[in-house]
Amino acid sequence: MEVTATEAKNRLGQMLEACQREPVVIEKSGRRHSVLLSAERYDALVAAAEGRTEDEPAPPRTAAEFAERYKDWIAEQNRHVEKYGIWNQEFRTW
Repeated sequence: MEVTATEAKNRLGQMLEACQREPVVIEKSGRRHSVLLSAERYDALVAAAEGRTEDEPAPPRTAAEFAERYKDWIAEQNRHVEKYGIWNQEFRTW
């Protein structure tokens, strides 16, 4: 489906529904400008570009996302540091 930028702006709700079925190409000044995709289709394209399958999780993008995904590993590392300390800590300036 191809629409003008003005039509996309005026009918945004309909365009959002249409892009769930197929990509919506938005033209501006008579030329292709942008493509409106469903989130599912976008995720599949990003996964393919990163060389992973859709089933594999995307790498964490924020510190909070990293902390949530790897909280067990982080807790284990903290336990290890509490038990054994930091290697060469006596030589570190902090």
